[in-house]
Amino acid sequence: MKTLKPWLALLLLVVSSLSTLAQQKRVMVMGIKDEIDPRMTRSVSLALEHAEKTNADIIIIEMDTYGGVLTDAKDIVDMILKVKKPVWVFVNSDAASAGALISIACDSIYMSPGASIGAATVVDGSGQKAPDKYQSYMRSIMRSTAEVNKRNPTIAEGMVDEQVQIDSIKKIGQVITFSTSEAIHNGYCEGEVNSVEEILKKNNVKDYTLDQYELGAADKIVAFFLNPFISGVLILIILGGIYFELQAPGAAFPAIAAVIALILYLVPYYLNGLAQNWEIIAFFVGMCLIAAEVFVIPGFGVAGIAGIVLTVGSLVLIMINNKDFDFEFVRMNDILLALAASVGGLLGSVILFFIGGAKLPDTRFYKRVALTHTQDSSKGYNSNFNKESLKGKNGTAHTVLRPSGKVIIDGHLYDAFTRGEYIDRGAPVEVVGEAGSSVQVKQLTEQ
Repeated sequence: MKTLKPWLALLLLVVSSLSTLAQQKRVMVMGIKDEIDPRMTRSVSLALEHAEKTNADIIIIEMDTYGGVLTDAKDIVDMILKVKKPVWVFVNSDAASAGALISIACDSIYMSPGASIGAATVVDGSGQKAPDKYQSYMRSIMRSTAEVNKRNPTIAEGMVDEQVQIDSIKKIGQVITFSTSEAIHNGYCEGEVNSVEEILKKNNVKDYTLDQYELGAADKIVAFFLNPFISGVLILIILGGIYFELQAPGAAFPAIAAVIALILYLVPYYLNGLAQNWEIIAFFVGMCLIAAEVFVIPGFGVAGIAGIVLTVGSLVLIMINNKDFDFEFVRMNDILLALAASVGGLLGSVILFFIGGAKLPDTRFYKRVALTHTQDSSKGYNSNFNKESLKGKNGTAHTVLRPSGKVIIDGHLYDAFTRGEYIDRGAPVEVVGEAGSSVQVKQLTEQ
């Protein structure tokens, strides 16, 4: 028998390898090991998108959570129920509250020794039992989800409602929390396992590849900037950048730093569903009101106070998972952290204003971006840009001077500034000095 030609042997080997790979099951493993909130919802959404792109045959969720926000749990359940491929859950310790609901939505439930599932009573931000309308909603979701996967719906309700009585399972006044053996006995667990590999073995899945899903680098960076401490630092940079840009106009770097910090603050919260459109709009409206108070409206009044309230309030609201001012399920700890980050950033920026404002002119950076040497007239410099001197001429304030603004002299508009005093719009003024393209003025008093 003749031997195969080398190229033909290689082709057969490649075809054989491709056939083997085609027969292998693709198993994607993802984790739900933290609080159920908008961040977890986005993480699950990304994982399921990855499973679809990689054409995973089986999806296994490794579960260990004490629950979280009901609305986010419902969103995750809806996503799982839409998946056409088998979705199994491995409860590797706890599947409480929202975690129990998500587990029931999966096609099969497996639990490790000593694990538990249940205790799905809805609680508010302080940990107290929420009003009955929320319990009723949770009972309905638990029941319908259990029915989808042919599990006893009354048991699912009993995990929420302490008034439900089930013979030999629970008495009135208790909610159901199953151990692994109890869950198996009552049809809420397909088996006790110690690992994902054991789950696959129980289902006779022998030839497979495991794909452990992890957040990408970009998503990890997004998660990093969701830290309240980092948010406080970003707030400091935003306000500090604006302040130092005003101190050294044209330097550009402070303004760029402020814009970058604002993007890094807003984008992560927006992508994770925490920052709502109206909260972002409120932030910018607040900044505009503050700017109007500083540059347009005389004195400090309603616009300035409203601007500060809107700005600080929106920064706090962006960081917490409220639903249109509904704080029923927002933990008090989350509110306090958001307040601490926002107020800390504001106070830090104020301290930076006083310390940095005094030392800024002495820094190397400031000397590089700002003109700091004296341009003496003896060296040929002339500060007067006007063709003829305006000193001694009279005019009127075209805008409020606080202490700078615009004046009209002989029908022409000029940049002007005072020696520090406030001059209202329309007041008569006299030119007392000139500096570059600007004139120094004082208010004329009526004779």
